[in-house]
Amino acid sequence: MEHIRTPKVENVRLVDRVSCKKAALGTLYLTATHVIFVENSPDTRKETWILHSQISTIEKQATTATGCPLLIRCKNFQIVQLVIPQERDCHDVYISLMRLARPVKYEELYCFSFNPKLDKEEREQGWLLIDLSEEYKRMGLPDNYWQLSDVNRDYRASICRSSQPLSGFSARCLEDEQMLQAIRKANPGSDFIYVVDTRPKLNAMANRAAGKGYENEDNYSNIKFQFIGIENIHVMRNSLQKMLEVCELKSPSMSDFLWGLENSGWLRHIKAIMDAGIFIAKAVSEEGASVLVHCSDGWDRTAQVCSVASLLLDPYYRTVKGFMVLIEKDWIAFGHKFNHRYGNLDGDPKEISPVIDQFIECVWQLTEQFPCAFEFNERFLIHIQHHVYSCQFGNFLCNSQKERRELRIQERTYSLWSHLWKNRADYLNPLFRANHSQMQGSLHLPTAPCNFTYKFWSGMYNRFEKGLQPRQSVTDYLMAVKEESQQLEEELEALQGRLEKIQEVHFNGTKVKGKQSEPSKPSGFSTSDNSTANTPQDYSGNMKSFPSRSPSQGDEDSALILTQDNLKSSDPDLSVNSDQESGVEDLSCRSPSGGEHAPSEDSGKDRDSDEAVFLTA
Repeated sequence: MEHIRTPKVENVRLVDRVSCKKAALGTLYLTATHVIFVENSPDTRKETWILHSQISTIEKQATTATGCPLLIRCKNFQIVQLVIPQERDCHDVYISLMRLARPVKYEELYCFSFNPKLDKEEREQGWLLIDLSEEYKRMGLPDNYWQLSDVNRDYRASICRSSQPLSGFSARCLEDEQMLQAIRKANPGSDFIYVVDTRPKLNAMANRAAGKGYENEDNYSNIKFQFIGIENIHVMRNSLQKMLEVCELKSPSMSDFLWGLENSGWLRHIKAIMDAGIFIAKAVSEEGASVLVHCSDGWDRTAQVCSVASLLLDPYYRTVKGFMVLIEKDWIAFGHKFNHRYGNLDGDPKEISPVIDQFIECVWQLTEQFPCAFEFNERFLIHIQHHVYSCQFGNFLCNSQKERRELRIQERTYSLWSHLWKNRADYLNPLFRANHSQMQGSLHLPTAPCNFTYKFWSGMYNRFEKGLQPRQSVTDYLMAVKEESQQLEEELEALQGRLEKIQEVHFNGTKVKGKQSEPSKPSGFSTSDNSTANTPQDYSGNMKSFPSRSPSQGDEDSALILTQDNLKSSDPDLSVNSDQESGVEDLSCRSPSGGEHAPSEDSGKDRDSDEAVFLTA
């Protein structure tokens, strides 16, 4: 709080950059963790909250006749433009946010003050949700060829996912050569090993001149070398910036937008990462070969391509739980530099790069290509990306496991995985089917480039732009339909149960009365009097099994309908609202980020037909 010069500013305007809607007038609040804008409208009192840790840049623009504009760009691609009446207030807000968005120590981050009102046991259980020892057992480790070791339990050695070798032009390392031979021998099904260098070859040659470089094939037996060509973190950072500049254009023509997107090179970089993952997956699944993957340092490009390959190879990683395990294993536990790459603390801006953003987009591209293969939906990916930067949970802090252990992250913060798992119904893909062919074994991408189209992910980069249409995706529509169907099914089941009880009471009462008035009549005796009860066979306990009736049975039908009407009016929990009576409710009013119930199986569609799902549109 000591960094806040002014905690409250009145008569601030929030500008909608895309639409021509009039700017909202309200009050701006600065707290220790958030920037909050509250509209003055008494009807809605809409609030906009921005975490300080999500702020990427703050730009104080030239003062105009209406006030002093302040442009805030966020790491989750939200852009907020405020107009503050007084220049002095604008300057105070600017200086305050510059410091609040650049914490200098971990204890200033939101996760250390975030309190979701869970007790100590619940917090501990949240961190135990993902257990990597269980994951290695699932993978079959240890076995006759591989064993787990805790030799580095005190973090005295540097264990990397194979950074570049210190070979230079002539240097050799016998231990390194022996290690690669041991990896090859650990796979008796193949007599060679792939070494995949994810860097462009020119970059690797330049590093070789500096005493680093890549393996000399003359010194290694039975290896096949492969360069992929993924650019470094600086190229990726600049590429993202160029693409975001295109996204910020107010009214671009289609040609201008497509030219800017192509000029940014962003989708080419996504394709390069995908190509590397596809190569590794094919080497493992089709050739049965082991693969050593490395780049310059081993904590950026290797994490990307190994994760993509894992998704292609193993259906488990395409589930909600499995995807969280994959990130925990290949990103967090392996030492991806979250602090440096995503600017958790004030540091060198040249170290920042959208490494995990690119991986998350690769996953989205796969979900578009294989819509039935992933248990999770787009919202799941977006929320993970959001919390990589939010620092609301402790999972993505620091640069290594050693730093997280020293900070006692699990004792002082909460786990994102337990939060996502608790709300997993919101993240389920309505098209997912566990028995679908896309969930059986590896995913095989088409080899021809024309058969795989890389799309611009507007759901990620433009999700805060309210003026863009259409707003609702097909997935959101299907989720809403399935939720509506499940609610109707639950209400139908409850009504059937209540109807059975009413019928049972009605039948028993009529039977007792009949015995008192006509004790000599045998059971099941038929009479022409329509006021008597039907036989027990007519009340099977299931509405679907009621026999068809002739017009002469109208009295019984009237009595039954009267009972249902009385039931609906007397029990509000079982009543059907007007939206449900008229069919599917107005889906255009549903918020894309709103909570949803767990979807039920869509029994009305052919489970073996992918085309059937598009008929609902």
